[in-house]
Amino acid sequence: MSIATRTGDDGTTALLFNHRVPKNHPRIAANGALDELNAALGVARAWTGDTITQSAILAVQKHLVHAMGEIAVLPEDRERYVAQGFVPLSGECVRELDAVVSDLETNHQISYRHWATPGATRESAFLDVARTVCRRAEREILTAAAALVEPNPLLLPFLNRLSDVLWLLARHVETQAGV
Repeated sequence: MSIATRTGDDGTTALLFNHRVPKNHPRIAANGALDELNAALGVARAWTGDTITQSAILAVQKHLVHAMGEIAVLPEDRERYVAQGFVPLSGECVRELDAVVSDLETNHQISYRHWATPGATRESAFLDVARTVCRRAEREILTAAAALVEPNPLLLPFLNRLSDVLWLLARHVETQAGV
């Protein structure tokens, strides 16, 4: 089967379980922002040599795939989604990010004052780009929620905490580089 199905030529795209919506639907905008975030994280992970950063990013990327799946499921299909083995975003995902924040702040002597100017290192610049994409994803999730999409209520705390983690990771790799 080809990736070019041509089913989207009419300006629609598929949600899970064969529901179609316009490509500018709030669900699709939210998922697009999460997909872009995942790609930005992939670039940051590919460019960093820091194992703490690589590990944290990879764990987040796996959670983002689940979050995108949840956004692509209509409320009437949520039970079916879970029954098929898909894993909703959980409070544990947010706690994992809290643990990364705690570890970075407590154990890694990150030095920063005031606002950080992105671009001190290539690695930190990629992390700062991912952080700004994360903040836009938050806004898209809020827009989707206002359109009665009903995203998982843990998604906003997860993205908010992720933004904090990305800021700290950027400062961490700068500190490691002596910047």
